[in-house]
Amino acid sequence: MTKEFIDFVKKHLHDDTSRLLLSAARYPSIDMPAAVRKIEGIRTAQDKWPSLLDYDDFIFPPRLNREQSSSETAAEYKASLIAPLCNGKEHVSIADLTGGMGIDSLKFAHPLEPNGVTTHVDYVDRDPELCHLMEHNRNTMGLKNVAVHCGDSMKWVAACASQFDLLYIDPARRSQTGRKVAAFEECEPNILHHLPLLLSRCRWLLVKASPMIDLDRAISQLGSVAEVHIVAVKGECKEVLFLCGRHDGEPLLHCVNIAAGKTDHYAFSRSDEQAAEPQYCSAAKSYIYEPDASLMKGGPFNLLCQWLDIEKLSRNTHLYTADTLIEAFPGRTFRVLAEVHLNRKEISRAIPDGKAHVVTRNYPVEADALQRQLGLKEGGRLFILATTVGSRKTGYLCCRPGEESDFLKAK
Repeated sequence: MTKEFIDFVKKHLHDDTSRLLLSAARYPSIDMPAAVRKIEGIRTAQDKWPSLLDYDDFIFPPRLNREQSSSETAAEYKASLIAPLCNGKEHVSIADLTGGMGIDSLKFAHPLEPNGVTTHVDYVDRDPELCHLMEHNRNTMGLKNVAVHCGDSMKWVAACASQFDLLYIDPARRSQTGRKVAAFEECEPNILHHLPLLLSRCRWLLVKASPMIDLDRAISQLGSVAEVHIVAVKGECKEVLFLCGRHDGEPLLHCVNIAAGKTDHYAFSRSDEQAAEPQYCSAAKSYIYEPDASLMKGGPFNLLCQWLDIEKLSRNTHLYTADTLIEAFPGRTFRVLAEVHLNRKEISRAIPDGKAHVVTRNYPVEADALQRQLGLKEGGRLFILATTVGSRKTGYLCCRPGEESDFLKAK
């Protein structure tokens, strides 16, 4: 990239990219489609891949590849899994079989903490443009330990004589008609078909799956699953990872939420969860707790009672309550102001300005429909939490912790 091109991108970083494309004739020395892609890539990188902003020459791929790429946070988490698997090896071999934009490969290529394990990474993708970009970007970042291979990854593995420490694969989760899919057999490549080949070429196989995948079915299909990592970033479930190898026992499930420099990490097995005795309440106490997305996906619902000394609202209501405020609770916390009947008259008395956020959990009416029934507008500082306690449908008027005195003063 020329200095003129980079200066143009920086100058027009906040411009309307559609207008820039229409005004391309005004800038004959600028490749406008490339500039627009660079501008849009930088905007995404500010939140999704901030370290890439250090490289003016980094070339971003087309929008679809950017959207499908792992975030930097998720890629760093995957890289952190490798060193503990290597049994003290100082140098490990990794192949990323669905390279795409290459964020995972780039993170795998850096020395792995905490002991500085070095890696050699083989990046494989069938798209020549993506491979060309990866070659450019690895050079831009000074990563000489990344080799780029263009072609079908399953054929490449079959022809490869190497035995890898880790194979990583993230099958495409869209059908030929563009519909989102989750099951392994609907993805491309179908790793269930290629599983014997993949496992024969590595010590460990790391499979990324849809956040919507059925965990227990996937564990059964893959076999030899040692660990399942359910990774949420800022409360949203982003990745489900299955670590497969020579393992016959029950897998360990890891529920991880990464947000604002803080990581919540809970590990358990299904046997642990089945053996745990949940505690149930008869009514909500001072605080109601909603677990983050990784815990909701992993399902340690009984264990949460033991880990955090909280009570469950009912068997099928995955909300919890306590009289004490748990500052570091892994999820959302609501301060209960009152139990309320969910009818328009009572709600209008409780919320005179008619503004509140409506949340439904294990309740027969969806949040949007209930909001309309109650005559509420979205907004304000209050919450209506509609749920089931025991077998009883009920509602709670709530606010954020620390705001209860403001509400009472307002009343």
